[in-house]
Amino acid sequence: MPYLFTSESVSEGHPDKVADQISDALIDNFLAYDPQSKVACETLVTTGQVVLAGEVKSKSYLDVQDIAREVIRNIGYTKSEYMFEANSCGILSAIHEQSADINRGVDRSVKKLDFEAKANAQGAGDQGMMFGYATKETDNYMPLALDLAHKILQELSKTRRAGKELKYLRPDAKSQVTIEYNDQNQPIRIDTIVVSTQHDDFDTDKKMLDQIRKDIINVIIPRVKKQLKPSLQKLFNDKITYHINPTGKFVIGGPHGDTGLTGRKIIVDTYGGKGAHGGGAFSGKDPSKVDRSAAYATRHIAKNLVAAGVCDEVLVQISYAIGVAKPCGLYINTNGTAKVNLTDGEIARIVEKVFDMRPYAIEQRLKLRNPIYSETAAYGHMGREPKTVTKVFNKGKDNEKKVTVELFTWEKLDYVSKVKAAFGIK
Repeated sequence: MPYLFTSESVSEGHPDKVADQISDALIDNFLAYDPQSKVACETLVTTGQVVLAGEVKSKSYLDVQDIAREVIRNIGYTKSEYMFEANSCGILSAIHEQSADINRGVDRSVKKLDFEAKANAQGAGDQGMMFGYATKETDNYMPLALDLAHKILQELSKTRRAGKELKYLRPDAKSQVTIEYNDQNQPIRIDTIVVSTQHDDFDTDKKMLDQIRKDIINVIIPRVKKQLKPSLQKLFNDKITYHINPTGKFVIGGPHGDTGLTGRKIIVDTYGGKGAHGGGAFSGKDPSKVDRSAAYATRHIAKNLVAAGVCDEVLVQISYAIGVAKPCGLYINTNGTAKVNLTDGEIARIVEKVFDMRPYAIEQRLKLRNPIYSETAAYGHMGREPKTVTKVFNKGKDNEKKVTVELFTWEKLDYVSKVKAAFGIK
């Protein structure tokens, strides 16, 4: 029987995402000047106020106020009427030294050891389980509903930043997409699209609602549709139910409308409710925290398995004990889509031989001790385009630093040939 599945996304101006972006900007700055930094920092944003808290072990010194203000400015909170503005908001820092009890199991003396010794010496930064997921549903191996929800808000943000159309847009926004699937788990149509966007004041509420609805349906959605392959474009039809700013007025938004916290959008950050989630947030954590690094590594596994033709869909779970390098276990679930004559358990045993899942090995394989995290903090950590960029820190200051890094390395299909060889796929 056909069924409906829904995923949501939020924009970079959503208060929780403001918090995520500040936390990840701090991570990037610490790693740019000291790649061995150990950081776990949380951010709270509310009306006119930012609170930074967390634990850090690093040789670098940061002007955390300046970093936070730059992030807020880049998002677009630059007007006093937003009641949260980059130049005037208060910033309180309660960042302190990392617990020695935690650090002892993660940061052992490994500087002069070879790779194998380092990989065995560096334990996981915490216990827990992490999940990766991939599906053939889209070209980037992401669930369709989430992919569309992200794309709608990215197009909205692009339009806002260009400043030529929809000039009433403000930074805060949310989207939601509901897809109808058939009995073969194939998407057959888009059932519902929800978009709520913050905006400037209008003369009348009716004028406002009519204008925003018209612009979303006639300007934003067609641009999103154009980005898709023809088979997915066919899912759009004149029977889609649109809920555009369904509560009406949305002038008060961002941190003034709702307090934001780091790590409250973990489903938006991953797979939109498809697959599973271990519960650990990503932003604000350096890669010694397996909540982050192992979640990226399991996505890397899942994507390469599907791309190699092992299966059409796969969920990968890994688990750890704090301070221990070797994972507690690896689990694979292909949901009956395996193309090889093996059980999921047998697939897992082969995967264990192809991918080294010790924390140090993950850091090295995916180049995670680089300042690559600010770009992950809005519109999802998964399904993004891997690319090489040069980033500049403290531009124009005495300590200016340029770093060339690879972004979204866990999205690379660099293990497809190894996977095919391991599974005997031609």
